[in-house]
Amino acid sequence: QVQLVESGGGLVQAGGSLRLSCAASGRIFSINGMGWYRQAPGKQRDLVARITSSGMTNYADSVKGRFTISRDNAKNTVYLQMNSLKPEDTAIYYCTAEIVVAGTSRRYWGQGTQVTVSS
Repeated sequence: QVQLVESGGGLVQAGGSLRLSCAASGRIFSINGMGWYRQAPGKQRDLVARITSSGMTNYADSVKGRFTISRDNAKNTVYLQMNSLKPEDTAIYYCTAEIVVAGTSRRYWGQGTQVTVSS
């Protein structure tokens, strides 16, 4: 059984910062790509940022220069540092990871954490 557990969401004023964390646990052999998606009410789930096992990153245009994704491979954890937050960043944030278990790779999702940015 593999689980992704997120933490760090909350309510913040515009211009503020939050740091999200997502830890993977279970019978993990290895983890390839990890990332963060978000879903605002009435909208589809969109990519925010992703990072490969070697540390290469890419970001949605809307968060470039404000958000930073990183990972600690020893802790099976991915982070999302969010600065200069805007009301339009309000959404449920989901982490995801491509995890190899018993020779099979599949994508896993966290349960989501709410981020609310007030104006």
